[in-house]
Amino acid sequence: MNAALGDALRALIDGDSEGQPTAIDAATPIGGGSISRTLLFESGQRRCFVKLNDASLLDMFVAEADGLQALAACPALRVPHVVGHGRAGGQAYLVLEHLRLHGLREEKQVAAAGRSLAALHRISGPQYGWHRDNFIGSTPQLNAGRASWPAFFATQRLQPQLALAAAGGYQGRLIATGERLAENLAAFFAAHRPSASLLHGDLWSGNAAIDETGMLALFDPAAHFGDRECDLAMSELFGGFPERFYAAYREAWPVPDGYQQRRTLYQLYHVLNHLNLFGGSYLRQAEAMIASLLAEVGR
Repeated sequence: MNAALGDALRALIDGDSEGQPTAIDAATPIGGGSISRTLLFESGQRRCFVKLNDASLLDMFVAEADGLQALAACPALRVPHVVGHGRAGGQAYLVLEHLRLHGLREEKQVAAAGRSLAALHRISGPQYGWHRDNFIGSTPQLNAGRASWPAFFATQRLQPQLALAAAGGYQGRLIATGERLAENLAAFFAAHRPSASLLHGDLWSGNAAIDETGMLALFDPAAHFGDRECDLAMSELFGGFPERFYAAYREAWPVPDGYQQRRTLYQLYHVLNHLNLFGGSYLRQAEAMIASLLAEVGR
């Protein structure tokens, strides 16, 4: 770590009353991050979680901090406190409260976690979208507000991912059928008018845990207002949570009929994003999902 970055982090994390940098006892690399470098900083009794990336990517950290602060409005959740963010020594940094976490295993905690997610989704906004664009992984995520959910999902979710795929060289059936799907999204929502719920936006098991008090902790969000089923669908795409989590969620707030069909649609957004991030191994899956969805609505 270069001196300018070290000084900036020390001043932010453990500055004295005059704002002068003071000592940090340890800075330990932590594995698990696929986008940013992560460190545990320790200074006396204080522990902070630090993310580092290229200075040009500061807005990714600003967006993450914004999302965390939004999630923190839900008293049923534990969300890491944002210490600060900035640039120094050619790198961008985000400093968060360090949480002691474990997985969703114990049945009572798992059930409470499902109810906590429902409580988050009870927070609603004036329209679908968000006050700023943010990121889904490292991909820019558009969030321009819309009064219509099908219009939002078409213009801010599916079509941007299809445009990225086309720019990346994926042409032919994927783009043609994907655009046809985006143009016919209203067919999936004839009887479904979802609330504009506050969403985590990138909810999978790697972005959720249980804290030392037994509360559901959420982090790494892509926050926005949308259909709450989007969080459920994403959580089920890569392994999911224990079934008791979903049962408790449904007890707190039943899921409308037709979710199984919409789940495929909402998961498609993330599969397309993985195609754009990680390459062609997701191409056949995306094409098959689009074909299935078009067949369901006779298009």
